[in-house]
Amino acid sequence: MSATASAEITSAVLSVPAAAPAVGAAHFAARLAFEADVSDVHADLASGAPGIVVVDTRSDAAWDQGHIPGAFHLPTARIADLAPQLIDPARTVVPYCWGPGCNGATRAALAFARLGYQVKEMLGGFEYWVREGFVYDSAAGSEQRPVDDLTAPRSGIACAC
Repeated sequence: MSATASAEITSAVLSVPAAAPAVGAAHFAARLAFEADVSDVHADLASGAPGIVVVDTRSDAAWDQGHIPGAFHLPTARIADLAPQLIDPARTVVPYCWGPGCNGATRAALAFARLGYQVKEMLGGFEYWVREGFVYDSAAGSEQRPVDDLTAPRSGIACAC
């Protein structure tokens, strides 16, 4: 390809230039201060790591359909009234809702933060918990679906990313 032809090609990715490395580092560090993924939440719950409380912020019907074992159920609309009596303020709250197409966990995180809690929203929500093949509880008992190989390795072993 000639130099002239390559000069005519423009990058969609670089149509807005990347941030300077220091700015990028600050941005990505900030994101990690606000978010946790389902694999990390699962690892903490499985190991018994202290310091977090996982909160399912969905309705009673959604909770009965399926929820993360060990999660606390507190629908978003009730957080302001009930959290101070039910959730230890010394623990970091990890709220979740349905999945990435739902902003319920974000609204719940905001409600907890306004009450003075440290919060890390669980990315992917209940959907990705199930898609990664983790056991969940429902009104019918414990359940588990096969790993969705578009979200996690088929082996079920964490991707270690």
